[in-house]
Amino acid sequence: MLRDLTLQVSPGEIIAILGSSGCGKSTLLRIAAGLDDPTSGTVRIDGTPVRSYDPRCAVGFQEPRLLPWRTLAQNVALGLPRHTPAAEGKATVARLLELVGLTEFADHRPRQVSGGMAQRTSLARALARNPGVLLLDEPFGALDALTRLKMQDLLLDVHAAAPTTVLLVTHDVDEALQLADRVILLGRDDDGPPGATTRQTVVVPGQRPRDRGSAELAELRGQLLDGLGVDRHNQPHRVTEEIRT
Repeated sequence: MLRDLTLQVSPGEIIAILGSSGCGKSTLLRIAAGLDDPTSGTVRIDGTPVRSYDPRCAVGFQEPRLLPWRTLAQNVALGLPRHTPAAEGKATVARLLELVGLTEFADHRPRQVSGGMAQRTSLARALARNPGVLLLDEPFGALDALTRLKMQDLLLDVHAAAPTTVLLVTHDVDEALQLADRVILLGRDDDGPPGATTRQTVVVPGQRPRDRGSAELAELRGQLLDGLGVDRHNQPHRVTEEIRT
């Protein structure tokens, strides 16, 4: 359950949502996408309320959710707006596959590619409708560590090419600091009314891509871990090498 939550996001901004399991991160994302209705309050894009399955939003989930009998290109095409002319749709799919580095795998089926490639296909499908807001619910959570870092870099490359507004739910503090302009920490007040609300808002300094090993990010990491109730001194050393796709 969420309460007393106000969030304004600027066009092209990347916002990361952090919080413990069950605090309402995914609920917030579903409400923002128009998949669930809030009991009170509203969500607006450019001043207009979000409606059920709003075409201005696209959602990416932790699992790629590709149709196994379709090729990667055909899966991406599923994200196109209705009544898109065939030639325009084909060009859009080709452009997006090139953007995520999958042109040569366009005719492969999901079982023939790696998990990272499947997730890239899912990202391309979400972008196919040219959304005003991209909502990502732990999109890289099921990937191994190195593939996850590559996907983070890919998301930054995609955002640089097409600066869509992004709302990203993640459990990974380092991922939030690497990707986001702001990090919103959700949590419950021990002595307050029920429901999670904003506990911290952290503005992440510096241009992307950021130095994963910087002292400034390390300090913010510790601050967020404290907010999550995690001992910052007992955390394993993270991979800090920048890996580019």
